[in-house]
Amino acid sequence: TQGAFRDGEGRLLKPDVVIHLPEGKDVVVDSKVSLLAYNEFVNSDEDVDREPALRDHVKAVRSHIEVLSGKDYSGLKGLRSLDFVLMFMPIESAFVAAFQADEKLFSDAFERRIVVVTPTTLLATLRTIENIWRYERQNENAREIAERAGAVYDKLRGFVEDMERLGIQIETAHRTFEGAMNKLTRGRGNLISQAQKFQDLGVKVKKDLSKTVLE
Repeated sequence: TQGAFRDGEGRLLKPDVVIHLPEGKDVVVDSKVSLLAYNEFVNSDEDVDREPALRDHVKAVRSHIEVLSGKDYSGLKGLRSLDFVLMFMPIESAFVAAFQADEKLFSDAFERRIVVVTPTTLLATLRTIENIWRYERQNENAREIAERAGAVYDKLRGFVEDMERLGIQIETAHRTFEGAMNKLTRGRGNLISQAQKFQDLGVKVKKDLSKTVLE
């Protein structure tokens, strides 16, 4: 509660409450909305006094929403927060009175990335936010899996291309080997048969050719 953080521009901001969720996530809650006009509305006995008090209450809520929208709580250093801020109204009836009197108030707040919550909706909202982060984490995992799969596929394609080139080279080397052996040992006038005739003519050699070559 009442922590002090600096935004990206170096300004010091003091959110009323920072709720820590699992996996290092944070939610900023603001509870500074003025309820003075609402108190006047509740304590007024005459309708002539209640109507302007209700208008002032709506005006106070709308004004606070506009002020909150100008604060970049999501950019605070040291926090990992969504770019939505929870505006807490501790009195349910104050929330109902304002948002019944001005039906656009909630949607206008949402457009400014402000979610107005009460004691009965705060926990449900936090659970929703937690689920949003859980889905986001799953999406991040899916993206990482897709990237890794793409990298493996690219490596496999390169390996297959190398193996194909190696196969061609081996085949070429085999043909070259067969051609050389044909000249050496096979066919009429091959080198082995001609060399053997030197021995028949009496040429002395230190060692005979191997039997496998002769065969």
